[in-house]
Amino acid sequence: MKYSIEKEAEEFLFKYLNNASPTGFEAEGQKIWLNYIKPYIDDYQVDHYGTVYGVINPDAPFKVVIEAHADEISWFVSYIGDDGIINVIRNGGSDHMIAPSMRVNLHTKKGIVKGIFGWPAIHLRDSSKDAAPSVKNITIDVGAKNKVEVEKMGIHVGTVATFEDELMILNKKFYTGRALDNRIGGFMTAEVARLIKIYKVKLPFGLYICNSVQEEVGLRGAEMIVNKIKPNIAIITDVCHDTSTPMIDKKIQGDFKCGNGPVITYAPAVHNLVRELIIDTAETEKIKFQRDAASRVTGTDTDAFAYTGGGVPSALISLPLRYMHTTVETVAISDVEDVIKLIFETLRKISPKMKLKYLS
Repeated sequence: MKYSIEKEAEEFLFKYLNNASPTGFEAEGQKIWLNYIKPYIDDYQVDHYGTVYGVINPDAPFKVVIEAHADEISWFVSYIGDDGIINVIRNGGSDHMIAPSMRVNLHTKKGIVKGIFGWPAIHLRDSSKDAAPSVKNITIDVGAKNKVEVEKMGIHVGTVATFEDELMILNKKFYTGRALDNRIGGFMTAEVARLIKIYKVKLPFGLYICNSVQEEVGLRGAEMIVNKIKPNIAIITDVCHDTSTPMIDKKIQGDFKCGNGPVITYAPAVHNLVRELIIDTAETEKIKFQRDAASRVTGTDTDAFAYTGGGVPSALISLPLRYMHTTVETVAISDVEDVIKLIFETLRKISPKMKLKYLS
């Protein structure tokens, strides 16, 4: 199958990525995602914490999930000083090293309040004791003279802050911005649903296109939704590290590169038969791919699906990404297209009669 990202799909991607979706507060992004996939599904459900899934063939007894997570890393306001300076804690795996000089949006009931992560000027720092940024010393300045003024803006302990950066295209080959981990996955699964509709594919099972919440704080959304859907197979898509950039030891981190195709993972949580079906599909359809080996856990929602609800045969297809958990996360457009093709073609090969037990 030939596939390339069309203008309408890319417009959805930019709208979806440029809308903040911090962990625990994913609802606005979920609305955008659901609105895009509605024409391509038969039904949808929303759970109490905000996970959304669309369904094709909801009455089919055999159920297959394709899943990505909808949340992005962010910050919580943890303290407001009398001088109006704000201290924060992480919401997910936010990187304190990149915070200084970043612009932020603070999400209040009154709307977005602009702020900045300040940092002492180089002229004023003691070079012999130059402190590195840490969660203990990074602070947000919203231009307020005192705590009262901050509170009048609608900011309080528990207010969420996200980096301001938006998605862009780099050298006509890459998408670059914040929150591609893993909201790009929601785009890819939505595109699979669209292709199934366009090509009028008749699936012999129910397909559940799942956009889970709270992955960044321990795979929590996936844990909840497994017990609700009770799928027979799950194919998870997330991002993994491009290790071709400076300061990374490939002998330790593996050898993966943007533009070289999706990454298929070997791990105890990854079901061997489902993984081999994906590999066979990639080879048959001539979709280039890379291989990864994960020690103990994958660190993705794959683990939640594999080890919850009695154990769901699960596999992981990852998108190589540079500079994870920064505001310049970068993926190759060709890899995005290949992940979409690989999931789509794999679904066409799944049968409710396929063997899923290692021993019979």
